Amino acid sequence: MPKRKAAAPNRAFKVADQIQRDLTELIARELKDPRVGMVTIQAVEVTPDYAHAKVFFSLLVGDPAETTEALNQAAGFLRNGLFKRLHIHTVPTLHFQFDRTTERAADMNALIAQAVASRSKDD
Repeated sequence: MPKRKAAAPNRAFKVADQIQRDLTELIARELKDPRVGMVTIQAVEVTPDYAHAKVFFSLLVGDPAETTEALNQAAGFLRNGLFKRLHIHTVPTLHFQFDRTTERAADMNALIAQAVASRSKDD
């Protein structure tokens, strides 16, 4: 009996990447909620069955909690927009989470600069 060919291992990454691109465009052009400011989609993680997707975003200006709430309320609208753009059987339910990676990176850079400055004073 021939072996069953496994699904392409990169398919989930490709789907997540396409969702990221399409969501960026949908949020910028079609979402009219004033609570959603300048949002940048950082990453999308899709479950193996494509039922759910975690969408990590960052903000240039605005309140992260308020924006998270607004995006989660608009998740159905955005999912409908993805359904029209994506050609897959199951369009995942979207779950938005604020990504604090850029804030942490800025904090680490500040600590490093402070350590370098104090070290140069000691020399």
